Amino acid sequence: MDSSIIFMVVGIVVALFILLYFLPVNLWFTAQLSGVRVNLLNLLLMRLRKVSPSLVVNSMIISTKAGLNITSNEIETHYLAGGNVNRVIKALISADKANIPLSFKSATAIDLAGRDVFDAVQISVNPRVINTPPVAAVAKDGIQLIAKARVTVRANINQLVGGAGEETILARVGEGIVTTIGSSETHKLVLENPDRISKTVLGKGLDSGTAFEILSIDIADIDIGENIGASLQTDQAEADLKVANARAEERRAMAVASEQEMRAKAQEARAKVIEAEAELPLAMAEAFRSGNLGIMDYYKIQNIQADTDMRDSISKPSDKRRSDKK
Repeated sequence: MDSSIIFMVVGIVVALFILLYFLPVNLWFTAQLSGVRVNLLNLLLMRLRKVSPSLVVNSMIISTKAGLNITSNEIETHYLAGGNVNRVIKALISADKANIPLSFKSATAIDLAGRDVFDAVQISVNPRVINTPPVAAVAKDGIQLIAKARVTVRANINQLVGGAGEETILARVGEGIVTTIGSSETHKLVLENPDRISKTVLGKGLDSGTAFEILSIDIADIDIGENIGASLQTDQAEADLKVANARAEERRAMAVASEQEMRAKAQEARAKVIEAEAELPLAMAEAFRSGNLGIMDYYKIQNIQADTDMRDSISKPSDKRRSDKK
């Protein structure tokens, strides 16, 4: 009898714990005291839908105390969609206190897009300063300048969904710095008036299509880099020298080839002369036999040949004659 009573008591206690788990009476009572109207059946359905009732009720209590009108169905829907309910509630409260127009639908959309909606509201209230990496650019006089800038931005709530991030802002600011320095006649103009960069970059509307609004661009530092113009001129001179040497070598090779060709033709002509001279005695012998050439004619030809050789030797330089004698 005693054991049956014990089992009955244990069963009643277990059933009571199960009932209290599925029906969080304490949470419901706290909600009623905080002015949040929610029924026990709705809390039970949250359990069945695997939604934390404490998260929903606490979020509703915080938003109600802050003067926001958010229903439990909206909070539950955002939770089931994988959103961060606490971050959205904090963002809505901060935006309301700072008089920033932000609806629950917009806040949940920003949160589900992967952006930190609470951080975006904080940036809207307290603008953020973004330091750009060193940006190198070359002025028209060939001197390289390396500039660093501080970009003060404020979050644009309406552009957070689908708007570009900080990387785009930095890329556009870097492009503006390069354009401004590159259009300057000398690097001294940039060093004397660095605010030219800020004015030029701000005038381009670089924050269009981004999630931020650029408030100011301040040049933090400008350093002088290398003389790129002189380096390019040196490289160009070396390249021109190589081209000139290549063309000179080409002309020399063509001259050598032409000289060799002329020598070959001269040797060919000399060979033909020697061949003709070799046939001359045969022709003279044939002329003697046929009676077309007399002995006096032969001596006359020999005298003419000797006179020709003498004139030829006289016309040569003395050095040439010495070498021929040797």
